[in-house]
Amino acid sequence: MTRRLAIAITSALLAALLVPQVADAATTLNQVVDNLRVWLIGLLVGLATLLLTIAGVRYLISGGDPNQIERAKSALKAALWGYGLAALAPVLVTVLQHVVG
Repeated sequence: MTRRLAIAITSALLAALLVPQVADAATTLNQVVDNLRVWLIGLLVGLATLLLTIAGVRYLISGGDPNQIERAKSALKAALWGYGLAALAPVLVTVLQHVVG
């Protein structure tokens, strides 16, 4: 049940992010890179928040089961990695922008 909910939420998030925005159409390479940065940060933060929520729910319903607690800790670590990557996304896109031109 939790996996289906996670897939549904992730699919809805991706669909919302991938809808073309005519007003935000990029005309220069710098605008493309800036749009990429914003999209990347939004995606990473959204997924990290989803993983954090799943980790919290798993921990709450674990009932003291060590296996379930370890799964919750694993999801929490994945969420923290996601937030870390979201924080580093502007730096990575800036490096990409300097490499490309």
